[in-house]
Amino acid sequence: MTIPSRLSPLLEQFDFARRRLSDRLTGPVMDSGDGTDTKVGPMTDEEYFWEPVPGCWSVRRRVDGPGPRATLLAGTGDWGRDTASYPHPWPPPFTTIAWRLSHLSEMMTLRADHTAGSRALTRDDYPVSGDSAAAVAAFDAAGAAWRTALLSVDDAALDTVGYCTYPHGSDSEEPFIDIVWWVNQELLHHGAEIALLRDLHRAQPH
Repeated sequence: MTIPSRLSPLLEQFDFARRRLSDRLTGPVMDSGDGTDTKVGPMTDEEYFWEPVPGCWSVRRRVDGPGPRATLLAGTGDWGRDTASYPHPWPPPFTTIAWRLSHLSEMMTLRADHTAGSRALTRDDYPVSGDSAAAVAAFDAAGAAWRTALLSVDDAALDTVGYCTYPHGSDSEEPFIDIVWWVNQELLHHGAEIALLRDLHRAQPH
């Protein structure tokens, strides 16, 4: 299928942002933004779980229960991600790399399913990763699934309100091209946060 012309720049932006974050998490180098390579090592479990301030939301063993101000652990498996029923706590809890990466991966996996899959997955079906290596692999798989879903759409789909049936966002009220744009914004936004947290962790006295 030919990629719709309106989708092409969004897909290129997604590909670049996804690759840049993946490289930032795994190394040995990443794009610095000015065309040169910056050395970076693979993310450790210590970084993945690092809580720079008290009361963080994170990924936790299900047997330990939710963290501060969280009321449940989202996902399935031995690990879950801190969350709470609406309205969420205010001010929002600071979230770890583990939380942010799990959020990104879940969002792309579920939206891919609700675009070109079973259209049935929920957060309760998503396995949460309990270590950095598994989380990076899950992120890569989620990004690949979302990209594959994007390649299945045509111009009519881009204009269709509710084409993606993802149940945890505004998808039922938005044309699909706006959802594609939003996923890019989430990837750019949380990717920058994750990169900054890695920098802050490295700068801590050890």
